[in-house]
Amino acid sequence: MSTSDAHRVVLAIWRIESAKLIGALARIVRDVGAAEDLAQDALEAALKTWPESGVPENPGAWLMTTAKRRAIDDLRRHRLWTRKQVELGHDAEVRNGLAVREGDPLTDGDLAGDDLLRLVFTACHPVLSSEARVTLTLRLLGGLTTEEIARAFLTSETTVAQRIVRAKRALSEANVPFECPEGAELAARLPSVLEVLYLVFNEGYAATSGDDWMRPALCEDALRMGRILAALVPKEPEVHGLLALMEIQASRAGARVGANGEPILLLAQNRARWNFILVHRGLAALERAESLGGAMGPYALQAAIAACHARARIAEETDWIRIATLYAALMTVQPSPIVELNRAVAVSMAVGPREALAIVDALVASGQLDDYYLLRSVRADCLLKLGRFKEAKADLENAAERTRNERERVLLLSRAAALGKD
Repeated sequence: MSTSDAHRVVLAIWRIESAKLIGALARIVRDVGAAEDLAQDALEAALKTWPESGVPENPGAWLMTTAKRRAIDDLRRHRLWTRKQVELGHDAEVRNGLAVREGDPLTDGDLAGDDLLRLVFTACHPVLSSEARVTLTLRLLGGLTTEEIARAFLTSETTVAQRIVRAKRALSEANVPFECPEGAELAARLPSVLEVLYLVFNEGYAATSGDDWMRPALCEDALRMGRILAALVPKEPEVHGLLALMEIQASRAGARVGANGEPILLLAQNRARWNFILVHRGLAALERAESLGGAMGPYALQAAIAACHARARIAEETDWIRIATLYAALMTVQPSPIVELNRAVAVSMAVGPREALAIVDALVASGQLDDYYLLRSVRADCLLKLGRFKEAKADLENAAERTRNERERVLLLSRAAALGKD
């Protein structure tokens, strides 16, 4: 195996194993920052060793053993070996000369699950800003490098690195325990976790800036973390609701972008290109959320809206009346101008553009979405249906000026140009 091939294998294994590794180490050393440093040391050791020795039969165990040995060395240097010896234990020597003993976090499914859940709630602790939570979650649970996170959010590696350092310091200074909250505290902190996954997925699904309309890797990372969370917290309806939403939205990825990277809007998509395995998974997750009872939360309601599109074989079969009703319900549990704008789109399809335009114009008058390009884009759609082409053209150009995504800007300007000169 060449060095470059070995490095690719190491990084692929790291993406799979890193969260479990960091979680197990954090439980031992009681510090997320120190646990991540130890895991990174193990990764560097693998990058140096595996190209020559080959990939071990149990790579996760190799990484864990290497990290724990480094932890023991650090403890010795700090004269804490005696106190921590029993806690860390001695590693057995088996295959490849390195392994974990029976019952180690990476071989004990229940314990590894507990560690992952603790890691999720620690990385998404409310003591951190929203940006810090997203960055730390991608780092610790997504296994992304500083470079990958910087590229995904179009910022510098220095900014991302500083954000990670500050986040870990904030957790340490606030004495945030590495534990999973229970009962009322879990319920209070769960929205923070779900918000982070939602933000990560949305940035991948419809990039807010840059040259690409989508960043599929971010969607995949959010989906993977969502599936982990659903398995760890199986009785929380909103966890399944968010997973359902992400699965269904992700199912359209192959149909959302044309051959040259241009955006293809929902009603114009070739539905044969949707991933129906993801559709079925999403519908199953939604059914699970609904079966747990209680009023539907914002993620389950959004998933129900996505399901309406997923169940329609062709665009003309979409149940726009139900979608408009679901958006109205969403406004009661999570009122926001963006939800109201989406309701206007559904009203336009279910009732007519004149009624929708009244909703959009009320939003324009409120000034709440002045910088949001889709406000003018939706208004333009209503005006086009009403035959008010000159006004629609102006709104499309207005929307193009406000978007930070180059693909979106080109699409909006091309639609405006198709309406001819003033």
